[in-house]
Amino acid sequence: MSRFWKIVLLVIAVLVVGLVGMRMLGGGKGNDDKAGPQAEAGKDGERTNDPVPVTVIDAARQDVPVYASALGTVSAMNTVTVSPQVGGQLISLNFKEGQEVKQGDLLAQIDPRTLQASYDEAAAAKKQNQAQLATARSNYQRSNSPEYRQYVAKTDLDTQRNQVAQYESAVAANEASMRAAQVQLQYTRVTAPISGIAGIRAVDAGNVVSAGTALVTLTRIHPIHVVFNLPERQLPDVRQAQQAGPVTIAALDRNDAHVLTDGGKLDVVDNQISSDSGTFRARALFDNADNTLWPGQFVNVRMQLRIIAGGVVIPTQAVMRGPDGEYVYIVKPDNTVAMQTVKSGVEVGDSHVQITEGLKGGERVVSEGQFRLKPGSKVTALKPGETPAAPTEAELKAAAQKQGPGGRRGGGPR
Repeated sequence: MSRFWKIVLLVIAVLVVGLVGMRMLGGGKGNDDKAGPQAEAGKDGERTNDPVPVTVIDAARQDVPVYASALGTVSAMNTVTVSPQVGGQLISLNFKEGQEVKQGDLLAQIDPRTLQASYDEAAAAKKQNQAQLATARSNYQRSNSPEYRQYVAKTDLDTQRNQVAQYESAVAANEASMRAAQVQLQYTRVTAPISGIAGIRAVDAGNVVSAGTALVTLTRIHPIHVVFNLPERQLPDVRQAQQAGPVTIAALDRNDAHVLTDGGKLDVVDNQISSDSGTFRARALFDNADNTLWPGQFVNVRMQLRIIAGGVVIPTQAVMRGPDGEYVYIVKPDNTVAMQTVKSGVEVGDSHVQITEGLKGGERVVSEGQFRLKPGSKVTALKPGETPAAPTEAELKAAAQKQGPGGRRGGGPR
């Protein structure tokens, strides 16, 4: 067979296959078009008549706390950098890093010998001037006595009296020097000015330090502060809560997974709003008896502003959003659903929301499966966590008869 006839036969085969395919597609479409309204009616009837399994929960009434939340930073109640007030060799450090110390505890010891010598020198000078003062007083008293006054010139008597005053001043100056040396000597014992946690030491024993050299930082964490920012629109609510009584605050971890401590109180609200961020600062006070909070730590702050008595609460996932706003599906007594417009309020925990308008409490609300519904759909109401029951043998047979021998609904060939 020549090459020409091979090409002709190939083209004829392609045309035959194409015609058969078009015939099959056209026939199917024609059958569908012919049975279109009835088929669609059958499908709609199937959707309408077959109940849709959905999870239903009652809209409950309960007291709903209203919170203000923010990211806060833990701040120490007081932080002091401990430094000696006199210089000298650092003999010893009398604390452990990370140890909790009390006010007045000995932290470090400076070599006291030089200052002790200054004190002893002032004490010796005082004794010397006291001896001279005693001699001057005796001379003046003798010269000023009635039996000797007539034999002493008035000029000499004035000189002796002034000499007594001079030695009295010298003794007073020596006492002042002794007190100054005593104070300096006491500074060689470096004690804790506050109670707190000792940090990492900045210098080792044996070094020669000068006045003002940082030795260690003490941080007071009982109680402790948490500083946070809130938007200015919440300022009226915060002030109103303050006027009503103590405002309770809880500190949560960064993921809001669990509460670290809930014994905080609102301590102070700053006296101005930041014009840059539109926020105001506030500070909470925690006892922190168990050292849960640590300076510099980031926590989520949850401050209770008020309580809504008898609020209507439903699962957050039950609330749908459409062109006209928020709505939910309510299950009526005949197990059909109706669309109800609602308005959500504050969040209740992580999974529920308070409804301010549209529900009165007690309604049966669809919380799962509502995406397959439309107004008037019949449903099978299930409890949370419940699954639809398995079909019975009779139901399976009925479904098979509906499907027909070809696996299609309608029971007859197309």
